[in-house]
Amino acid sequence: MNFFLETLKVVGLSVVYYLEAFFRLFVPARRKSVEGEVVLMTGAGSGLGRIMALEFARLGARLVLWDIDEAGNLETARLVKETHGARAHTYTCDCSSREEVYKVADRVKREVGDITILVNNAGIVTGKKFLQSPDSHIEKTMEVNSMAHFWTCKAFLPAMIAANHGHVVSIASSAGLIGVSGLADYCASKFAAVGFAESMALEMLAIGCDGVKTTIVCPFFINTGMFDGANTNILPVKLGVLLGEYLGAFDFMAKFKGHGKKSN
Repeated sequence: MNFFLETLKVVGLSVVYYLEAFFRLFVPARRKSVEGEVVLMTGAGSGLGRIMALEFARLGARLVLWDIDEAGNLETARLVKETHGARAHTYTCDCSSREEVYKVADRVKREVGDITILVNNAGIVTGKKFLQSPDSHIEKTMEVNSMAHFWTCKAFLPAMIAANHGHVVSIASSAGLIGVSGLADYCASKFAAVGFAESMALEMLAIGCDGVKTTIVCPFFINTGMFDGANTNILPVKLGVLLGEYLGAFDFMAKFKGHGKKSN
């Protein structure tokens, strides 16, 4: 297809996608059923993780709950059973440790089976100015908020791809879209989480794995206690994909060879 026709296609579909996005403001798409799906929730011991676990249980999903806080995780499982009569499998896991993520993931596969919905929710925030943030806190923020997503996806995504069925949800943040004073390490970690999730979604698209869905959630302040005391007074997704295809952004690395060293 020549340049003129490609450009005409992009302009035409851009209008269609904008109209579709506007239509969806008033008529939302039908919600996906999660009944019978096996949902693994990281950071399930409190806050948003607990809220989502209870909602997934209400909708009929089977739950696998991860948290470094064993007591909090067990309390979430108790609430799931008490409120919805559902059983939740609980595992204590420090998501900042790659080795521990892989070890606990292997246990889950043996004891529960394949995960079909992975919710990367575990997160921490220090809330300190960059120069006042201890190095260890910065490293921990990056490990929990972004690197853990790499390890959980490495552990559970292959089975989803093999079955061409699954869903990966990345709980990022609006701080992963714009820098915020006092949140340098947190913003960096959430920017990383967004970039990873978007790249992974495009890799699924590139290999034709249309049965594995991805969702990136970038919430503002949520009243879960994580940001107590903080206060403040986009393009449609399909259009973003269309423009990426038009600009060749999805396959510009296809012929990448690297700089390479000259042999002596």
